[in-house]
Amino acid sequence: MTDVRVRYAPSPTGAPHIGNIRTALHDWLFARHTGGAFILRIEDTDQKRFVQDAVTAQIEALEWLGLDWDEGPDVGGPHGPYVQSQRLHFYEAAARRLTESGHAYQCYCSQERLDHLRDQMRAEKKPPKYDGRCRTDVGREQAEREAKGAPPVVRFKTPQEGDTTIQDFLRGEVTFKNELLDDFIILKSDGFPVYALAEAVDDHEMRISHVIRGEEWISSAPRHKLLFEALGYEQPVFVHTSTILGPDRSKLSKRHGAQSVLEYKAMGYLPDAVFNFLGLLGWSLDDHTEIISRQQFIENFTLERLIKSPAVFNIEKLDWMNGVYLRSMPERSLALLLKEWLERPDDEGGLPSRVERPIDIEYLLRIVPQVRERVKLLPQARDMMSFFLEPDGIDVDERALLGKAFADDKTKAWGALSAALVKAEEIRAWERGSIEAAYIDMHEQLGLKRGDFLMLVRVAVTGRTVSPPLFESMELVGRERCVLRLRDALNLL
Repeated sequence: MTDVRVRYAPSPTGAPHIGNIRTALHDWLFARHTGGAFILRIEDTDQKRFVQDAVTAQIEALEWLGLDWDEGPDVGGPHGPYVQSQRLHFYEAAARRLTESGHAYQCYCSQERLDHLRDQMRAEKKPPKYDGRCRTDVGREQAEREAKGAPPVVRFKTPQEGDTTIQDFLRGEVTFKNELLDDFIILKSDGFPVYALAEAVDDHEMRISHVIRGEEWISSAPRHKLLFEALGYEQPVFVHTSTILGPDRSKLSKRHGAQSVLEYKAMGYLPDAVFNFLGLLGWSLDDHTEIISRQQFIENFTLERLIKSPAVFNIEKLDWMNGVYLRSMPERSLALLLKEWLERPDDEGGLPSRVERPIDIEYLLRIVPQVRERVKLLPQARDMMSFFLEPDGIDVDERALLGKAFADDKTKAWGALSAALVKAEEIRAWERGSIEAAYIDMHEQLGLKRGDFLMLVRVAVTGRTVSPPLFESMELVGRERCVLRLRDALNLL
């Protein structure tokens, strides 16, 4: 095969997780780098676990990350349909061909017998697998009588001796002993195929050139090869990518910060940051470059640079990367993004309902320079910016207001705030330089440390101990609200 054609083929049984979407990203990058085709195929043959919302979620995750597809359920293409439940006639025909050629057979064994057989083999310390009863005419006829009209499944007749060797792009030859494989089901009694048959048929019909998937699928690769050979299909190139582990080298889980991709969207991560992060899970441009643009990925992505050793998922690295992308945005673009985030209902991560909507974009543009260097996630920006946008007073915690410096002397804090209030009312030009000149040395007159006095004013005006620069913040909050908040702090004491 000379034309690169790759597919992302999710099973819609749950949310799109990191491993799945990383595979989609690798597929997409390989297609875009080579000028090939990226195909979306929905593998919904497991009808018992099928979740309709999961299809929507997979598509939303791809669209959010900008992974557009050239063929798929919604855009069509020359090899459709692209939903497996609409392709049952292809699988039935393939199963019939395999049966007629002697590569497969009908099996009437009941589920009860199979469960008993599995338990027996485990008790004998043997790997559980089908015993081949229906391989023979005698066994099949007896099983059919016992089935009493129940429809059969179709099993592939796996060679019982020798080896099956697959050629993996990254790992070279990987060999499996046939005696450890069983006669696996390829078509269920309800007419739906199992994964192996559907993959083989669809990859052939859709002219798939490369199958990129996680390392955990290596164990199923010999089944795919045997099916391709029995059906006379040309086999695609297998590329089994690295597993993804947590920082402690254990299996990746939510305790490592791994979420559904759409949860990252809801948590305020930028799609370009997630794209960059996932692109470097198991692939590298060199030994040091971390921030790589989408175009750079496309220009440089090759399968040869995929890494066999496990990739480590580090949520702290993703947070850092997201901060880099936030800070690199043009100020107006960042302000518009923040505006959309802040104007959400408060139960969806936006500001409290008392904050007037729409938020003035020009005012946001003045605030953005004060916060952009300090945030890694959009929710942090919301928390850091809310005091600028609160209409009047703010909630202030008395312990935070007093801090260690005034915890044992409310009177001293009250006196310092009183002086700060008087000064706020006296300042003639309410701009950063004048505010700083008025407040910077007031601590000497009050017999206080500069840091203690300014922290008292900071908490009174912003409601927090950590905020953007105080004097710039006071200018943006405005005299009227600063005076009001200083009075509220006095009343609190």
